[in-house]
Amino acid sequence: MRIVKSMNFDAAHFLDHDPNARPYARLHGHSFVLEVTIEGDPHSETGWVVDFGDVDEALGELHNILDHRLLNEIEGLERPTLENICQWVGQKLKGRFPGLAQVRVSRPSNGESCIYDL
Repeated sequence: MRIVKSMNFDAAHFLDHDPNARPYARLHGHSFVLEVTIEGDPHSETGWVVDFGDVDEALGELHNILDHRLLNEIEGLERPTLENICQWVGQKLKGRFPGLAQVRVSRPSNGESCIYDL
């Protein structure tokens, strides 16, 4: 089975690896959706793959780090592409949730997302 929990955050970033090529080299912001998928068998006593309260707590901690921040200033996110944000989240949560199967980060207003299968 797989359970899924998501959260929203708003943040700014810039991608300056080629400043003359694209407008996203300038500072700008997005509304992001972060979604995590955890896989496993339901526990015989609780019936849960994992307690959603535990997932909510972990995502709340990430929200405090990411929301209304300049992502480039966060350690490990100096180049905050969707791909790098997915990997960063995966690294943060894998030890806490061994069944972490997937991280998805989206920018719905742009119709863009990245999926990281662990």
